[in-house]
Amino acid sequence: MLRGLQEVSKVDAHNIVPCWVTSPKQEYSARTIRGKIHSQLPEFLTEFPPVVRHPHPPSCPAEPIAWDACYSSLQVDRSVAEVEWATPGTSAGLAVLQSFIAERLKSFSTQRNDPNKAALSNLSPWFHFGQVSTQRAILEVQKHRRAHRESVDAFVEEAVVRRELADNFCYYNENYDSLQGAYDWAQTTLRLHAKDKRPFLYELQQLEQATTHDPLWNAAQLQMVREGKMHGFLRMYWAKKILEWTRSPEEALQFAIYLNDRYELDGRDPNGYVGCLWSICGIHDQGWKERDVFGKIRYMNYSGCKRKFDVDQFERRYAPRELAQ
Repeated sequence: MLRGLQEVSKVDAHNIVPCWVTSPKQEYSARTIRGKIHSQLPEFLTEFPPVVRHPHPPSCPAEPIAWDACYSSLQVDRSVAEVEWATPGTSAGLAVLQSFIAERLKSFSTQRNDPNKAALSNLSPWFHFGQVSTQRAILEVQKHRRAHRESVDAFVEEAVVRRELADNFCYYNENYDSLQGAYDWAQTTLRLHAKDKRPFLYELQQLEQATTHDPLWNAAQLQMVREGKMHGFLRMYWAKKILEWTRSPEEALQFAIYLNDRYELDGRDPNGYVGCLWSICGIHDQGWKERDVFGKIRYMNYSGCKRKFDVDQFERRYAPRELAQ
């Protein structure tokens, strides 16, 4: 029993604004949640209090941590190769943040959707594992708003509004990883077109090994396998093509989530689930012109990508080679 009254505080360090504070319900889109988040930022987007040493020493010394034993006890898929570009830990993550501010922030607003350009923050792995907080990143990036207003605003939109919209969906929707979590209009249109003839049909292994007919899709899959991170623009194209090339929307979502969670450093995360459901099930989107297979789900194709960026350059960068077994 504790003597006297002890204060216990519950801290949500995952978001800037806690989900349950932002909204008491699932929000429909970024449009409906954006104002709610921004109205709370003056209260929640504040500098962290300094860390101070506890005035009382521990009553007993701490035992050394057996890191090797901890590592060997992890139940992880060791057949997935380690990535070379990302070093874990807060210090490494903060170094990536500073390199983003110094080298890439200026072009974020105009080049972030070009997979050939170095314009992204690349911070999602450190955000996912809690080694760098989005709050710290936003506080640092906002210091440069006078010089890069559009880029800072775009980064806040993606790292705060869109990220916390994904958390809102997973927090309030228990079917966040299935077709049942989609809006009624999306479930209806996907089921109406579930039996449509597919132009190609691939098994999971063919997708995983990047052996489709589409060199851009293969390159995106290989980027994810080799680097543990696929460019955000290509994540949309990648998932939508899985819908087009599998037997059903349910199978497409199952395959997309499996591949995302197995290979992405930021897999098993609300952003990943919502990204797959946005692409395949129309979450946080609207209905579009109806077509085979997709129904009213937003469509993307190879020609559209060629209009956006140099597809050939990206394909050459990730030319197929044998995947690690």
